[in-house]
Amino acid sequence: MAILLMATAFYISGCRKAQKEEDKQEQTEREEITKSEIKEKVSEEVYPLPSTFEITETLNEIGASFIIALTNDVENADKYVTQEKQALNLGVYSADLSYATTYNMKQYIMDYMDANRTLVDELGISGAYSPEFVKKIKENFNNKEQLVDMLTSSFYETYKYMNKQGNEELALLIVAGSWIEAMYITTHISENTYHNQKIVDLIRQQESSLNKLLNLLKPQSSNNSIQNVIKDLQPIKEVYDNRGNQGFTEEQVMKLQELSGEIRNEIIS
Repeated sequence: MAILLMATAFYISGCRKAQKEEDKQEQTEREEITKSEIKEKVSEEVYPLPSTFEITETLNEIGASFIIALTNDVENADKYVTQEKQALNLGVYSADLSYATTYNMKQYIMDYMDANRTLVDELGISGAYSPEFVKKIKENFNNKEQLVDMLTSSFYETYKYMNKQGNEELALLIVAGSWIEAMYITTHISENTYHNQKIVDLIRQQESSLNKLLNLLKPQSSNNSIQNVIKDLQPIKEVYDNRGNQGFTEEQVMKLQELSGEIRNEIIS
């Protein structure tokens, strides 16, 4: 009898342990599914590339000067009438705004905000660059860190809003325009780019964001505007792909400078 009771106790204990293990496994699986869902949701809404502030801040840190001639003239904002041009140049002006903010060029900050506001109004992005937001920007002119945080959040919210409204292609064009402008500024900020190793290193670092941008664009390649951007970026990717173990040659750096200039000038024309 005692042996039977012990066997029964062991059996019950084993069942409970097995049930606990099963429950634990189910909970883990549920958590993994939830994390996966959250990750997918976040990836759809979060701005997909590093902020252009990271690039312009690096240029500032290595002692590169602010050159207003490198940016898109704010008076051009009114001439962009197609959604493709408006989205691409919203990206361009966003990069220019990052550039001006990094160097604390207050008047240019306001100028590029006005250019951005013109384009977001044309694209129907309600709420962006509201009077209250502009007021907060002015109040934080002497707080660069806060200014960068506010403007970065604004870029991200614009991207998120456009995706939620079903304008994924336009959102991606904004991202592409911003990347191209940042690349243009980086490759043209010095007359002797190849001989400035820090700038060459910064150019090299843009390879990962270029690959990510192309991967984001390709699923939308049935859109003619997206297809054109991919076609324009492909020669730049080829230069990166052909970089040797010793890094870029002078010819390759000059080619990147040439290509980024051609693409960017086509966008802002």
